[in-house]
Order: sequence, then structure tokens, then C-alpha cells
Amino acid sequence: MTKIVYVLLVVEGLSGATSAAAGNMGADEARRFVVGNLFSFTCFEGTSGEGRVNADGSVGGVIRLGGSGFPQYATLPPGTLRVRGDAICALISGLPFEVCFDLDRTGAKSFRGSVAAMSPLASCHFTKQSTRAGTTNTSLPLSIQPTVTPSSR
Repeated sequence: MTKIVYVLLVVEGLSGATSAAAGNMGADEARRFVVGNLFSFTCFEGTSGEGRVNADGSVGGVIRLGGSGFPQYATLPPGTLRVRGDAICALISGLPFEVCFDLDRTGAKSFRGSVAAMSPLASCHFTKQSTRAGTTNTSLPLSIQPTVTPSSR
């Protein structure tokens, strides 16, 4: 179940394409918008995190299952996400079938992803981020110098 939720979250990021109108996103449009970009996500049951889809279909990011506990780094190998016709699908180890997703645009930088043929209520909401995973926006660079001054003896 963990892999399916993580893939759903990442795939939902694929649905936030360039069009401002709400509606279903095709695979090509979703791929242009998502690949290489960072998306935060929150799912219907509380799972949340941040992830990035790479051009080779691999995924990397952090996930907090059920919305509690410590975030965990997770990856999915190249070829996990793939285009099947006009659908985005995932081949997940341990499942005897491919899972395909419905991607619906909800805003200029957001979309909803759900497993195809399931209710959109059981979905994840994705929002495009402007920073790398696990970082915060700051106008000043962080120093690598120690902040503690040496004490005199």
C-alpha cells in the first residue's frame, strides 16, 4: 500500500499541466509540467510529503504515511512511471498489474490524482513547489562556518 500511495502522490504532480482551466490532463501535457519539478502532496487519509518525478520514470522524495511519525525518504526505480496511451501508469513491484491514474487540474500550480476507476474522493492533492525537497525559502545563503565561538582557556 505504501508504494501505491507514494506513486499516486507523485503521479498527481504529473496532472498539473500548463493550462489554467480545470479538467482532465493528458499524458503529454502532464509530463511536460511535472518532470523535474518538486511537488508537495496530501492524500485523503492524511499521508503527505514532497516528491520529484525524473525523466526516466523514477521517483524520489519524502513521505509521511498517515500524516504522523517521521518523514521517510523513498525512491522508486527508473521505469516505474510510464505512459500508456493517454494515461499515466505505474508498474509497482509486488503488484500483479499496472496501476493507472486520473489526473485532474485544480489550479494554476495544483492538481488531484486518483487511481483510475476509483472515486476522486480517494485521491491526493499536489501543489508545485519552488524549492528543493526539505528546504525552506531564504534570501540569505546558509553559512557552513560554526556558530559557536571558541572559548578562551
